[in-house]
Amino acid sequence: MSVRTIVKSIQDEMRKDAGVDGDAQRISQLCWMFFLKIIDDQDQELELVQPGYESPVPDEFQWRNWAADREGMTGDALLSFINNELFPALKNLPITGPRRHRAIVVRSVFEDAYNYMKSGHQLRKVVNKIDDVDFNDLSERQHFGDIYEQLLNDLQSAGNAGEYYTPRAVTAFMTDRIDPKPGEILFDPACGTGGFLTCAMRHMRERYVKRPEDEALMQASLRAVEKKPLPHMLAVTNMLLHGVEDPSFLRHDNTLARPYISWGQSDRVDIVLTNPPFGGQEEDGIETNFPAHFRTRETADLFLALIVRLLKPGGRAAVVLPDGTLFGEGMKTRLKEHLMEECNLHTIVRLPNSVFKPYASIGTNLLFFEKGQPTEETWYWEHRVPEGQKAYSMTKPIRLEHFADCVAWWGGTAREARQEGPQAWRVTAEAVKARNYNLDIKNPHTVEEDHGDPAELLAELRAAEAKAAGLRDQLKSILAEALAR
Repeated sequence: MSVRTIVKSIQDEMRKDAGVDGDAQRISQLCWMFFLKIIDDQDQELELVQPGYESPVPDEFQWRNWAADREGMTGDALLSFINNELFPALKNLPITGPRRHRAIVVRSVFEDAYNYMKSGHQLRKVVNKIDDVDFNDLSERQHFGDIYEQLLNDLQSAGNAGEYYTPRAVTAFMTDRIDPKPGEILFDPACGTGGFLTCAMRHMRERYVKRPEDEALMQASLRAVEKKPLPHMLAVTNMLLHGVEDPSFLRHDNTLARPYISWGQSDRVDIVLTNPPFGGQEEDGIETNFPAHFRTRETADLFLALIVRLLKPGGRAAVVLPDGTLFGEGMKTRLKEHLMEECNLHTIVRLPNSVFKPYASIGTNLLFFEKGQPTEETWYWEHRVPEGQKAYSMTKPIRLEHFADCVAWWGGTAREARQEGPQAWRVTAEAVKARNYNLDIKNPHTVEEDHGDPAELLAELRAAEAKAAGLRDQLKSILAEALAR
């Protein structure tokens, strides 16, 4: 049975259970069980290659000892074991010994986990199906990785899913342009399910990781934080799935809750790759962690201010931001002025509104900048939906090859070969300053559509409204006559 078929059959079994309500609970339930299976498969592999290795999970709670026996515990006994023994033990796992970092990971995953299933018999069926997946089989693990990302993609009813899902094509393009290397400290301050991290690891493994030391250096240089429990759990599982032995670098916390001034030299990073949540507001009091001239309740703006501070001299960043950040005034003006004084904002890729559908229909931009030199000019690239397609959608999502024209235009690592064209234009920092740091600059090569004479359009609108009113009156008469019979 293929991994895809196994995952579908697991979801079908869960739908039969009265306790699991909706996609969010289903994915959360799947996640803690996959986590235990994945970490146990990884533990067994480490026991073979590392003499003296001991799992941080106590023997009786290791997947192999309670779940792997297909004829083992079921019904009320299994439910009681899960709810009254396994969960309390893992939520309060001691953080001691040489494997304390992996113990921290286990505890952080179970901190907000919950067993939603009410039928012990259905739970045993699900456990048996999960046990069919061998996460130490590289080909199977890679295949499952694709399905795992599809599960995240399908998570539409989990509430605010758009806060932690970025299309894979976007993360891959941004990572490719930033070109991280092992040893460079890479930070995602709002990592969601870990898409940027997995893309960065894939990028480095394909290009730069040649020896075990390179792999170890790469893993040791990753940093990430995620505020919400479900995406954090997903991200940690994602890291294990992608061969990370110690994902304790991925903290369950709110990056913005730490005072801005407390981020010191030791916290500086080489690379930031992130899609901070936008369109919402932070909880009361968070903005007071920031200097008065940067205070706002808009999450994306607070993250941008922090990213500028966190980059080392020469550090580089790629950040997804909404149109509102580009044209906003007040505090946003001060923030953009600060960004352009501290960093070289060399590229803005403007994306169509449909890129993040179905989670959001909002204009977004990819900002690329480097710390240490002020901006002299900013290049814009207008990304267009492929010809013959009106918009991106669930059935026709954005793909990495859709960025091929931008990659070809990019102009090398120093961006020295760029040229203006139908989708590319540049604006000087002086011109931006003259616009009061309004970066919402339209493509000058695009001819505005002729929508017609306003007077004629108004006349047509009035005629249409009159016709609609006439039809409404006609319908009322038909209904009144029918009721009178």
